Amino acid sequence: MAGPTAIAESRNYFSRFLVLGWLSLAQLARTPSHSRRAEAARRAARHALLFSAGLGVAIIVLMVVLDAWEIGQMPKRGTPSLWWMRILTDFGKDEYVLAALGALLIAVAVIAPLFSGMQRSLLLGLGTRLQFLFCAVLASALISEVIKWCVGRGRPFVGGEGNVFHFSHFAGTPAYSSFPSGHATCAFALAFAVSALWPKARAVMLVYALVICATRLVLLAHHPSDVVAGALVGVIGAMFVRYWFAARRLGFAIQRDGTIVALVGPSSGRLKRVAGGAFAP
Repeated sequence: MAGPTAIAESRNYFSRFLVLGWLSLAQLARTPSHSRRAEAARRAARHALLFSAGLGVAIIVLMVVLDAWEIGQMPKRGTPSLWWMRILTDFGKDEYVLAALGALLIAVAVIAPLFSGMQRSLLLGLGTRLQFLFCAVLASALISEVIKWCVGRGRPFVGGEGNVFHFSHFAGTPAYSSFPSGHATCAFALAFAVSALWPKARAVMLVYALVICATRLVLLAHHPSDVVAGALVGVIGAMFVRYWFAARRLGFAIQRDGTIVALVGPSSGRLKRVAGGAFAP
């Protein structure tokens, strides 16, 4: 989010809030300024190409070899005992994830104008990271929706049979929105984005993403190849957003070899002290 020096201290709260909101959005669209952005772009493109090639082959193999067998092993759709899994799978629903991230962004935007100096800087640093998470999930979800509409793959047992090559291109209906899995896209985009900011969380976020994918298979919402395709879209989408932020010096730095690394962010302890000050009587 925008730097604290850009907000005049003499303005009232509402003016500071408007200026902060405007600058926070404007920084995302500003011209890239990082001198090493070309190296980062080449490195990211190379990794994206290798990742896409590997998972692309896996998707084709799964479609031909495993998809039909796997859906035949799952419980019937609507099985009552799977109620808990229907709750669990919603933690990978992009609408819910975006709503949660959006609410946190709004909270930071509302609180930040109340402070100045270092306290405001801490909140703005958190806001920039929340912007990255939100954009990573949103961009990946939009790409996923476009692919779903174009491909139009039928969900498992659409039409009453286990035909894994049942397509209705540009249908735009839920029954023909199987490829790629939107939940898998959201889960892996979020997992990649969180891991990019906080590498120590990588293992936990990977488990989260895999659990969401497993629920989509057990609930017969998708074929195995759908969730792998969703993972691919989520990671590539989040990689693109990470480069976008790094090229504008937002939350990330670019090393000499083009590697993108997260900048040191505000600690949880300092953020708690700021939040405590905001709500103190």
